[in-house]
Amino acid sequence: MSISRKIKRLSTSRPTLEGAGVHLKRAFGFGDPHLFDPFLLLDDFRGDDPSDYSRGFPWHPHRGIETITYVLTGDVEHGDSLGNAGVIGAGDVQWMTAGSGIIHQEMPQGDALGRMYGFQLWANLPASQKMMDPRYREVKSADIPEVTLEGGVKVRVISGEAGGVRGPVRDIVIEPDYLDITLPAGVVHDFPFHASHTAFAYVFEGGGIIPASPGEKLENGSLVLFGEGDEIQIRAGESGMRALLISGKPLHEPIAWYGPIVMNTDAELELAFKEYREGTFIKKTGM
Repeated sequence: MSISRKIKRLSTSRPTLEGAGVHLKRAFGFGDPHLFDPFLLLDDFRGDDPSDYSRGFPWHPHRGIETITYVLTGDVEHGDSLGNAGVIGAGDVQWMTAGSGIIHQEMPQGDALGRMYGFQLWANLPASQKMMDPRYREVKSADIPEVTLEGGVKVRVISGEAGGVRGPVRDIVIEPDYLDITLPAGVVHDFPFHASHTAFAYVFEGGGIIPASPGEKLENGSLVLFGEGDEIQIRAGESGMRALLISGKPLHEPIAWYGPIVMNTDAELELAFKEYREGTFIKKTGM
């Protein structure tokens, strides 16, 4: 018998300034870093004015995490210390594993109307993989399958599975599901998830409710952290709903986090910044 997950925590994304002066909304990443374990942060960088995002994210380091950038509208130019460089556009995903250390930049560019819409998610790496070789994956929109489920529900499957269709991003330590879901007005749908995985949803169009937690309404910018269970039931409101639905295997490990680097101990964190200052941060170059 399936158990529908109730809402464990409901919140709304908050305005934040990041990078060289990028105005965005942070869905989570403010408080207890274990709350969404194995995920650390989710930023919503949707903007209609280039002054909100054009300064971008110049060269900066990462270690111990994965950063996942999903673009809806506009382009993001990127480059890194492995020699990767290029542009991801509407519907594309950049899945970067920082591992032992990488230095990169991300510079957003709006579409013809000046719009730049997208998200960045940070996923933690376990202690055993913190110092793995960094790697970079660029997944083009055409390679991300979309499946239509009962009731006209549409799902873009970036990683994990929906309706028997698997996403192109695989072999990730935390075994994530990363789904972009669209529900027509009034439709109710059950999404199965691994019972032991942390799961959350971030609504970015329309709204609705979680029937297992009556009285809680979801709208654009709502973040839902789900409790225990093996499925998530969502009912779309009168204007339908589009949301990110994401889950992953929790690590249950200590977290030492400062800025773009996440380790397990303060000593590891101090060493990372010492190496960055001394020019010994990068352990692997070129591919």
